[in-house]
Parts: sequence; C-alpha cells; structure tokens
Amino acid sequence: MLVDRAAAGALGSTRRGAWRALVDADPHGLVSQTPEWIEVLCRSGWEDASRLYRAPDGRALVLPLVRRRGHLPRALGALASLPASWGMGGLLAESPPTAEDVARVVDDLRRLPTIQVTVRPNPLQAPQWAQATRGTPMIAVPRRAHVLDLAGGPEVVWETRFASSARRAVRKAEQHGVVVRRGGLELLSDFRTLFELSVRRWAEMQHEPVALARLRAYRRDPPAKFLHLAEALQGRLRVWVAYHDGAPVAGLIVLLGANASYTRGAMDKERAGSLRANELLHWSAIQEACAAGCRRYHLGETGDSAALARFKEKLGAEPVAYAEYHLERLPITRSQAVARTVVKQAVGFRDA
Repeated sequence: MLVDRAAAGALGSTRRGAWRALVDADPHGLVSQTPEWIEVLCRSGWEDASRLYRAPDGRALVLPLVRRRGHLPRALGALASLPASWGMGGLLAESPPTAEDVARVVDDLRRLPTIQVTVRPNPLQAPQWAQATRGTPMIAVPRRAHVLDLAGGPEVVWETRFASSARRAVRKAEQHGVVVRRGGLELLSDFRTLFELSVRRWAEMQHEPVALARLRAYRRDPPAKFLHLAEALQGRLRVWVAYHDGAPVAGLIVLLGANASYTRGAMDKERAGSLRANELLHWSAIQEACAAGCRRYHLGETGDSAALARFKEKLGAEPVAYAEYHLERLPITRSQAVARTVVKQAVGFRDA
C-alpha cells in the first residue's frame, strides 16, 4: 500500500475530486465520509489530515481523518476517523476494502507521530477490520448499529421488512392527522425546539442534572453544527418534522448519498408517542431514500438498548455488531472510561 505523501493532510482540489468520486462509487459510502463533511469539521476545531492510499492493484482508497486543532505539538495531538458525534469514518474504495487493504492502512497509522488514532468504520465493513486488527495493538471497543436494506424499493420494504406493528403505527399517525414536512434550513428551528425537549427528558431518565445534560448536548451538537452541514452538503441533509395541530411533535435529520443515514432524532414524547409520529417520519424518509437510489438506510448506533433495538428492528433494520478502534501510546481510552464512571456515580447517573 502506497501513501500519497502529497495527499497526506489537507487533500488538494484534484484529489478531492477523486475523493468525491470514491464516495459515489463505494457501495458502502456515507455522507459523513465526504470532503464537504470534513470541511465542516474543520470549522469546528479540527484540521484535515485525510490519507490517500494506492493499493498494489492500483485502486485508490481514502481514509477521512481529522486532527484536533490546538497549540500542542502534533505528537501530542489526536487523530480521528471520525470524532465522537460526527458519524462513521473508515475507508472508502471503489469496492469494499479487503482485510489486506485495512491491514496496510493500520500499519501506516501505527507509524504516525501522534498520541492516539481513533477509527469508527462503517459497520458493514466490520469483518475486514476485525480480521486486519487481530494481533495488533489496536483496542477494539464493541459497538452495535442497525441497517435497513432498501433493495427492491419501498413496496418491498413495506411488505416484507416492516413489521405489522410498524405498518399499523404509520396508519395510526396518518389517521390522527399527523402532517410531515421535509426541508432543510427552514426546519432546523423546529427541530432544535424538539431537541431541547428531548435533552430535558433524557436528563430525567438518566437522573442527570439538566444543566449538565444541556452542556453535553451543546458540546456534541452546537446550534451552528447542522446549519453549517446543511449549507455545505447542498441538499443532501434532510430535516423531517412531524406536526400535529400545527405544533412540531417529532423530527429527524437524515443524510442522503449512495446510502442514507438517520443521524439525529428528537420529539415531544408526551404527544409524539401516542400519535406514532416517529414511525411515520422514518417511513417518509425511507421512501425518499429509495427514490434517491440509496442502497441502505442506516439507523445509527444502538448500543445495549433493547427498546431502541426493538424500534429499529420493527422498521426492518438488521443489527450489525462492529467495533471502534483505538491506537494509543498512552492508556487514554481506559482513563476516559474510568473518569466517566466516576462522574456517573457522583451524580447518580443511570444508563437509559
């Protein structure tokens, strides 16, 4: 595997064109792996450190990668593909990368002068990453996502993959007069209102001080984040909001590319739950993803939540076990886990 040294770091305009072409050609490609996504990250305290590789058979591969911007020497900085709350990273290629491709990339990452490298790959490439990292110093953090196959179009998804309970929920929402709107920047304000309600509800469920929950949510998703993404992605970021009696009751943010990704959700649970607005929202987004030619609809990280898994699986999504990988020169992952445990115990936090 050859690394294009001129491309290591911020990729030039010519190579960015090749990068965009790879995102479209890769059957697993995601919007979060595009150069436009990285450009927004660079407005949020990171700098581009993406890597362009050339496989022995001539295939090009790109690893979207960013470095935390700061005053520390690069050897003390951290690299991520991608940072927490910024979606999936990992390798892009014209065809899904092989375990040998991943192994060569891991070998390159091990040579970089940095204190930590984190990679959260596309869950559908889990077998290649598991095989390539076996026996290496990379720390594997188990994760679980859910992915819906869109093959056959909306009729096939509705009839053969949606559970009967999901179909009933969609019909119930329609009977209750739930109205769904799709848009971009103009709907972000209503989505943000629902998001604030959700943060308060999550804090109550987890026995967390609301102020702390708001601080975490703000750091994860500052108000300008999705505004900048909507501007940069030029129509590939969809905001879906469900209304009842003129008031917003639930919302989704979905990314559209070769594959679709549900990336954020929020709701007024007291109203949305009984109206079954979330099922109608996802069904609306899934239909658009099918019409746009998307291969799959990623429903994101599920973790250990049985309730969340049940909801996603009744929409036809299949669970996918994968891992996030950390390459470290100091025990950062372990130290962070210990610190989180201490804070949770101090505030009486309960994982919901």
